[in-house]
Amino acid sequence: MGETVKVCEVGPRDGLQMAASIMPTEVKIEWMASLVAAGLREIEVGSFVPPKLIPQMADTAEVVRASRAMGGFTVAALVPNLKGAQRAYESGADVVIVPVSVSEGHSRANTNKGSLEQVAEVRAIVEWVRAQERPMKVDAGCATAFGCSIEGRIPVDRVVRVAAALAEAGVDGLVLADTVGYGNPAQIRDTIRAVGGEIGAVLDRLHLHDTMGLGLANALAGLEEGIRAFDSALAGLGGCPFAPGASGNIVTEDLVFMLESMGFATGIDLDGLFRAREVLQRGLPDAALLGNVVKAGIPRTDPRAA
Repeated sequence: MGETVKVCEVGPRDGLQMAASIMPTEVKIEWMASLVAAGLREIEVGSFVPPKLIPQMADTAEVVRASRAMGGFTVAALVPNLKGAQRAYESGADVVIVPVSVSEGHSRANTNKGSLEQVAEVRAIVEWVRAQERPMKVDAGCATAFGCSIEGRIPVDRVVRVAAALAEAGVDGLVLADTVGYGNPAQIRDTIRAVGGEIGAVLDRLHLHDTMGLGLANALAGLEEGIRAFDSALAGLGGCPFAPGASGNIVTEDLVFMLESMGFATGIDLDGLFRAREVLQRGLPDAALLGNVVKAGIPRTDPRAA
């Protein structure tokens, strides 16, 4: 195989936060184990947010602790502020992702702070984490980097300014996020070049949604620009409760199939992902699960076909 591409599973956080029902904690943990068995090595297991806002995430501390005990993968969690980062650290998370929206409207809806206020929160998180005994990685997610359902078009220079401020704040990595799925391949290329030219290797992955059906095309554009890590969600779950119109993430199964078919190594087993879907469906029996590969089957042209 050729180069390795890291696939970061965000379904347990981004997917479940939009679910109509709450997945039982024991099923979440079983689902995590099935994802690890399939070869996922980084999973965003939940978010430390007020349960009154997102009740699906009320058990995140318990899920993080169980995930750490399980071992075999990097345990990531989304945190909106320092208090959330402290709870994630106490629970044993390996990585926290702090959302910083480039759109002022979405930023205030999502975190009740403006973009630059949220950058200051990130700086406080970085400083606190660096003072602790156990290391924990701090990443920032540049939300609505390719468009916003509240504000509309987002100029590239605004994305660059926010990304530069986050790099200066000391984050370990930066994720460019197409929160509402409005991006297109040309826009993906232009934004990666502009942001990468400003902050270099601090830019390390893409978080893509498939609202307009361009998710995998945008992932391909990212690959062509040198991105080697992508967020995705099993069965295409996902969306943002504070961004009207946001739909699911790119489908992990379809992304893995595309990458492996192109000669990239992911270390992820498609049949294992199909089994993980069964656990997911049991935990959310009313959820509509998306995905092309699972419906069509692995084609006979693929060496993995039976």
